[in-house]
Amino acid sequence: MTTVIFPDGFKWGTATAAYQIEGAHDEDGRMPSIWDTFAKTEGNVLNGDTGDVACDSYHRINEDIRLLKKLGVNVYRFSIAWPRIVPNGTGEVNPQGLAYYEELIDKLNASGIEPFVTLYHWDLPQSLQDEGGWENRATIDAFVAYSEAVFHKFNGKVKKWITLNEPWCISILSNYIGAHAPGKQDLQAALDVAHHILVAHGKTVQRFRELGIEGEIGYAPNTEWRTPYSTSAEDIKATELRNGSFNEWFLSPVLKGEYPELLTTWYENKGYKVKVEPGDMAIISQPIDFLGINYYTGSLIRYAEGNDIYNSEEISSSFAKTDFDWNIYADGFYHVLTWITATYGQIPIYITENGACYEAEPQDGKVNDDARIRFLRDHIMALHRAIESGVPVKGYMVWSLMDNFEWAFGYSKPFGLVHIDFQTLERTPKESYYWYRQLTTGNQLDV
Repeated sequence: MTTVIFPDGFKWGTATAAYQIEGAHDEDGRMPSIWDTFAKTEGNVLNGDTGDVACDSYHRINEDIRLLKKLGVNVYRFSIAWPRIVPNGTGEVNPQGLAYYEELIDKLNASGIEPFVTLYHWDLPQSLQDEGGWENRATIDAFVAYSEAVFHKFNGKVKKWITLNEPWCISILSNYIGAHAPGKQDLQAALDVAHHILVAHGKTVQRFRELGIEGEIGYAPNTEWRTPYSTSAEDIKATELRNGSFNEWFLSPVLKGEYPELLTTWYENKGYKVKVEPGDMAIISQPIDFLGINYYTGSLIRYAEGNDIYNSEEISSSFAKTDFDWNIYADGFYHVLTWITATYGQIPIYITENGACYEAEPQDGKVNDDARIRFLRDHIMALHRAIESGVPVKGYMVWSLMDNFEWAFGYSKPFGLVHIDFQTLERTPKESYYWYRQLTTGNQLDV
């Protein structure tokens, strides 16, 4: 057996998001988000599932913090629901919404678990979507005002802030592919949304600095790693376009103040344009304190003229799959992390999401999910390789603490370390929970 040891002070945690776990969709002043609307529109979510109840975490703070304490983590990433804080998107701040998160934050701090707060994990107030949503530049200032209210309330209690989670999903998946709320299929709209959320990110970082808020602020793009199927020039270019559209499009503006030229030229040749206003790129590229990285999968890419906008296709038959049918590509985790450091320098990194969907039900009080343990072990080993290669990774958070509402797939795709019975809401730690506890308490991995 081989043992790898993580650096002193390395942070171990887990993560969730508001709409996926909280429930209480119409309590204490909360108004609908785009996900309430999307989920309740027939045909959008598997089995007609919604987040109305989810894991009922809104009413189970103490129970969920006990699970975190027993897990041995020292950080917990969660998101704040904009429609709880500013229910109509702009205007009056809801004190009941702030009170819920204050209780959660205070109890986390009292338990020795650092709150790692995401300001936007996709639950845009529906009232703002009715006015154009993220396609409307006015939403940028609405987001900054909402963020400022949260900063003021929790200054000193929260020391780690994330502006946005997974901008590719907010823009491309939701407004071009149409699989997530608001469900549009318009590439120009998706590019507009992508740009506006990055401006919103930058303006929020500016406001954080101006207000003198304690702590650090960053943001959390999702990444994937595509490898050329062959050394042919066509396969290499197709891969560069796919990696560029997923990774660089959301990293280079923030960390370099520019969009990748390969992609801007490619889009313009197809009739699409990024609508950059004067000063936007300077705002987007405000210095951040850390980068959150979400990683789940990757693939091989081969040139295929006309197959998609990038003339590419995925070749995935050689990969083992999770129960979400996502490729298991732990080496891709190592490659994307070393590429980020080589390309953008020594910015501190937290892994803000990494995990896998595997279906397993309790039997005799146990949930055997050995496949998840193997997935986590292999990816955490790849993470250690990246650290040994000079990547400044400061912490790692499993997605997710508990099974939850998995967006368009409803409750059918469990990612949790804790099993949730969605009829009774009973929580049952899985075998992966106990495996991860050994890692968090020992700071070393036996392989």
